[in-house]
Amino acid sequence: MSLPPGFLDELRNRVPISSIVGRKVTWDLRKSNQSRGDFWAPCPFHQEKTASFHVDDRKGFYYCFGCHAKGDALSFLRETENMGFMEAVEVMAREAGMTMPARDPMAAQKADRLGELAQVMEAATTFYRSQLGSSPASAARDYLAGRGLTQPTLERFEIGFAPNARQALWGHLTGAGIAPDKIIEAGLAIAPDDGSAPYDRFRGRIIFPIRDMRGRCIAFGGRAMDPNARAKYLNSPETPLFDKGRALYNAGPARSAGSKGAALVVAEGYMDVIALVAAGFEAAVAPLGTAITEDQLRLIWRLNPEPVIALDGDTAGLRAGYRLIDMALPMLGPEQSLRFCLLPEKMDPDDVLRSSGAGAMRKLIEGAVPLVQLLWQRETEAKVFDSPERRAALDRKLRSALARIQDPGLRSHYAEELRNLRAEFFRPAGRSGGRGGKPWGRPALPTKPLPSTRATLLATGDSPDIAEQMREEIILAILLTHPALVAEFEDALDRTDLRGPGHELLRHALLSGTDVTDGEAGAVAQRLLTLGHVGIAPPVRQRDNPDLARHCLQEEFAKLFTRRGAASELQDATEDMEALADEGLTWRLRQAAEMRNRAERSRLSDSADLGEDRGELSGQLDRLIESQVWIKRKK
Repeated sequence: MSLPPGFLDELRNRVPISSIVGRKVTWDLRKSNQSRGDFWAPCPFHQEKTASFHVDDRKGFYYCFGCHAKGDALSFLRETENMGFMEAVEVMAREAGMTMPARDPMAAQKADRLGELAQVMEAATTFYRSQLGSSPASAARDYLAGRGLTQPTLERFEIGFAPNARQALWGHLTGAGIAPDKIIEAGLAIAPDDGSAPYDRFRGRIIFPIRDMRGRCIAFGGRAMDPNARAKYLNSPETPLFDKGRALYNAGPARSAGSKGAALVVAEGYMDVIALVAAGFEAAVAPLGTAITEDQLRLIWRLNPEPVIALDGDTAGLRAGYRLIDMALPMLGPEQSLRFCLLPEKMDPDDVLRSSGAGAMRKLIEGAVPLVQLLWQRETEAKVFDSPERRAALDRKLRSALARIQDPGLRSHYAEELRNLRAEFFRPAGRSGGRGGKPWGRPALPTKPLPSTRATLLATGDSPDIAEQMREEIILAILLTHPALVAEFEDALDRTDLRGPGHELLRHALLSGTDVTDGEAGAVAQRLLTLGHVGIAPPVRQRDNPDLARHCLQEEFAKLFTRRGAASELQDATEDMEALADEGLTWRLRQAAEMRNRAERSRLSDSADLGEDRGELSGQLDRLIESQVWIKRKK
C-alpha cells in the first residue's frame, strides 16, 4: 500500500517519539531535560545499568551510545513489537487520531511513477558527472578549481557538466532505453509547442544535483558558463518529484550532521553551502534561488530549532533578513526561533572563507544575533526620533510586530527585551548608550579607557572643534560615496566653512567635478574613508541607498550651520559689548557662555535638535543688550 505524500511526516510531527519509547523504558529524570524534548534511559535493546539510550523529540530519533541502535518511532515499534511497517504506521495513526488512507490503486501507480522518474534523474546525474571530465568541460573545471573546489568536494556533491549541445542528454537517455515522456516529465528536456524534436533544458552549465531528505535526486541546478546567458543559475522546473518551495539544497547531509550537534547554517546558494561544508560546517543548507518560504522554514526547524541565517553583506541580504522576520514572527515558539549572522559588506560565506578562513567564519556564526535584535535594528537604523510623534510611530510598529507572535509566553519575553532596547536607545546623552547608541545589548561601561578609545580623534584631539571636524568628514564622505548628490547639495557645500585638514581641497574637487581619486585630493579622500567613525556611518556603508544619504546630508548640514551660527552670534555680541562690561553684564555673559558650552557638549548626539539651542542663545543675548548695554551707554 502506498501512503500519500506528507502522511508519514504529519504522523511523526503529531506523535512525539518519547511517547512511543516511554512505554518500554524508564527515563533517567536527572539526566533528561523533558522541557526540551531530551530524554535518557537504559537501552531496551541490550542489558545495561547506565542511561546511554538517547531520545530526541525535536529530531524524532533515538540512538544508543552503547549498542549503536538507532531509528525513529516506526522503527522502534517494529523492533520492540515485531511489527511490520504498515502495522506500525496504523498504531501511530490511531494514537495521532489520523485516519489511515484507503488503499488506492491510483496512489500506488503514482508512487511507482515517482520511483521511475527518480531512476531517470539518477541516470542523468551519472551522465552529467561523466561529462565534467570531458574536453568541452575544461573551462568548467578551471572555474571550479578557481573557486577552491577539490576533487573530493566535487565527488561529494556529485557536481557535473551539461555539454553545450542541443540533445546531448536526450540522446544518451533515449539511447539507454528510457522513455521520452519520462525524460520530459522529469524536467530534463523541453518539448516545443510546434511539435519539433525535444531539446535538453541544461546546456553549457555546471550541474548541481538536488536531493531530498530521503536521498533521491529530485532536481538539478545549473550554473551558466556563458557570461551572456539569460540566467546565471537555472533550476529544474516544478515536476511530480520537485517542489522548489518545499526543498532545500543539502538537506539530507545537513540533518545527519545536525544530529551530531553541528549548528545549522542557512546560506543563499549552492556555492555557499559547498564552501561551508568543505570548511567543516557540514550542517549547511540553502533555498533554491528564491527567498525562504514558509514550508522551507518549517523544514529548517525540523533540522534545527535555532538555525543561523547567514545574510549576504549587502542591502539585498539585509532586506531578505527583514522579510524573513515578518514571515517567521507568527511561527515562533519557545523552542523554535532564528539567529542572524551578519556578514561583512558585499561578502557571502564563500567570500569570507576564501579571504579569511574557517576561523573567521566560525566567529561570525558564533556571534549571530537573535531575531529580536535584528527586528529592533530594522525599526531604528538610520532613523531620527527627535519628536514625540516619531517615537510614537516606533512604538506602534513594535506593538504590531509583537501582536504577530502567537505564543503568549514568548510574546511577553519579546516585549520585555524590546522595552530594554528602547530604554537603552533613548537613555539621555552622557549616560551609557543613549539615542543613536548601538542597538545590540547593554554592555557594562569599562572602568578604564580602552586603548582603542584612547586612540580616537575625540580623545586625542586638542581642539574644541573636533566634533565639527568629524561632522565635516561625514558630509564629505557621503558625497564621495554618493557623487550623484553633489549637484543637489552644491549650494550648501559651497557655503560651508570647512576647517578640517584637506577638506577645502576636497570640496574644490567635488564642486569642480575633477577626479577625486588622484593627486592631493585623492589622498585626502582615501584618508577620510578609512576613519573609524566614517566607516560605520550607515549612509557611507549603504552605497545603494541615496534616499538615506540625502536625508543624512540634510541633517548634517543643518546641524553644522546651526552650531556655527549660534557660536558666531555669541562671539560677535560679546565683542561688541566688551568695552561696556560691568559686574552684572559679565555675570550674564558668563551664563550665556555656559549655555553655549552645554550646546557644545550635546552636539555629538545625532538626534539632537539644535534649533532650540540657537534660539535660546539669541534670546539671552537680546536680554543682555536690553537690560544692560543701553543703560551703560546712557551713564
